[in-house]
Amino acid sequence: MGTPTGARILIMALLELKNLHVALEDGTEIVKGVDLAVNTNETHAVMGPNGSGKSTLAYALMGHPAYEITEGELLLDGEDLTQMEADRRAQNGLFLAFQYPHAVPGVTVTSFMRSAINAVRKAKAGEDDPIPIPEFRQELMAAMEQLKVPREMASRYLNEGFSGGEKKRVEILQMAMLKPRIAVLDETDSGLDIDALKIVAGGVKDLVGPNMGAIVITHYQRILNYIDPDYVHVFVDGRIVEEGGPELAHKLEAEGYEAFTPALAAGGGE
Repeated sequence: MGTPTGARILIMALLELKNLHVALEDGTEIVKGVDLAVNTNETHAVMGPNGSGKSTLAYALMGHPAYEITEGELLLDGEDLTQMEADRRAQNGLFLAFQYPHAVPGVTVTSFMRSAINAVRKAKAGEDDPIPIPEFRQELMAAMEQLKVPREMASRYLNEGFSGGEKKRVEILQMAMLKPRIAVLDETDSGLDIDALKIVAGGVKDLVGPNMGAIVITHYQRILNYIDPDYVHVFVDGRIVEEGGPELAHKLEAEGYEAFTPALAAGGGE
C-alpha cells in the first residue's frame, strides 16, 4: 500500500476496506485483496482499464447478491457490513450511483425519492418518521434546480425514457436528497456530453464535505477535471497497484495503464 491510504488506516476512517476479496457466484475471484480508507470531506478516484474489476468492487460494497465478499472486512464507522443486505447498507449511509441506472415503470421520481427518504428516516428513528410533505417538496425543488433537472421530470416514471444525461442527473439528485455518508459513483461519466458532465461533476463536488465522502470509479480522467480528487488509486486486475494525488490521474491520461498492466506492456492484448 502507498502512503496516502496506508497512513490513514491507522486512525479509524469512516469507510474501511481491509483485504477485501470478492468473487462471482461461480467462485471466480474478481477483487483480490483491496485496502482503502475513505473519510468525509474526501474524494477518492479509483481508475483502471475496462475489465479490471472496478464495477464489481462497487456492487460488492453495496451488497449486490451476485458478488460475494469471500474474505476481508467492509467497515462503516467500525461496523462490519459484509453480512448486511443492500437496504441496510443504504440505511447506514452507503449510496451507489449506477453506471447504467434501471427504469422503474409506474414509480414516479417524486414517489421514489420520498419512499427512499422515509425508509432511511424509519431506520434511524426505529419507527415511522415520514418527512413532512412541504419540507420534502422544498428540498426536492431546490436540488432539482441546482442540478438543472427540469421540474416536469419529478412526475415522470423513474428513468423511463430518460436520456443518458437525465438518468445520471437523477442519480445525483437521489444522492443530494438521501445525504449519504459515503457515495460510490460507478462510471458516472459514461455516456455524458460535456454539459451534462459538468453539471453532474459539479453536483458531486458540492455534496462532498463535512458530512459526505465519495469514491469516484472511472477509467477516464475527464470527470476529474471538474471534481478534483484528493486521492487517486490505480486499479488493475482486482487490486490497487498504485496510489497518489490528482497528478496521478493526469499521468494516466497522458500515458495510459500500460505501465501497470503486464499483458499490455508485453503486447499481449487488452
